[in-house]
Amino acid sequence: MVEPFYQSIVLIAKGAFAGLGLKVDVVGEENIPLSGGVLLAINHTSYMDFALGGIPAHNRGRRLVRFMAKDSIFKHKIAGPLMRGMKHIPVDRDAGSQAFRDAVADLKKGEIVGVFPEATMSRSLDIKDLKSGTIRMARIAKVPVLPMIIFGGHRVLSYGVKDLTRGRPVVIMVGESLDISGDPEEAHDRLREALRDLLAKAIERYPDKPVGASWIPARFGGGAPTLEEAEVIEVEARAERAAKREAKGD
Repeated sequence: MVEPFYQSIVLIAKGAFAGLGLKVDVVGEENIPLSGGVLLAINHTSYMDFALGGIPAHNRGRRLVRFMAKDSIFKHKIAGPLMRGMKHIPVDRDAGSQAFRDAVADLKKGEIVGVFPEATMSRSLDIKDLKSGTIRMARIAKVPVLPMIIFGGHRVLSYGVKDLTRGRPVVIMVGESLDISGDPEEAHDRLREALRDLLAKAIERYPDKPVGASWIPARFGGGAPTLEEAEVIEVEARAERAAKREAKGD
């Protein structure tokens, strides 16, 4: 795929990662087909996930990923033109039907589409409940769904974290094509379990995981909040954001 603008952004991102000394370990990129539509279902813990999530596909025949992202990013004076130039897909969370149609159209055209089924970043670093839509998109477009885990970017840039320490490890794992046949709710559950299992494998492979480390999920002996604790934090954070918007008169 010849897209000079997007390809140049990829090279800049890879250069930035090299500058940070990120040790990116990619496993399973061979599961990504060299052609044809593919839906990547990716966990979400870091502001870097959009850039990191494109690495396996680019390694695999320089393929590019169209990420579904909240529409507010597209309205940003700097990020907006970049997102549009790379033909990513804006998602209005109050009316997501257009984004759904756009994603299906891209998949039918043979594109790789990247979706974050958790919608927002996971404060627990574990797999939250997934939003519906991923399985339906793949079924309508008749493309495979590949689960993907990115683990490590949250140590660099995430909620309350901005740490440019060199040499942080990042593990990216691409799973095999998911069985999306049968009952849609059962397929949805299989996707969440596939992500949970792949996360366990990524953490097993991750080289830096002392007991109690804040960057490791609680169910693996880490100090991150549990899923339940993280939900309480998220509710409080949403209320605080809403109060700030109200105070500004938005």
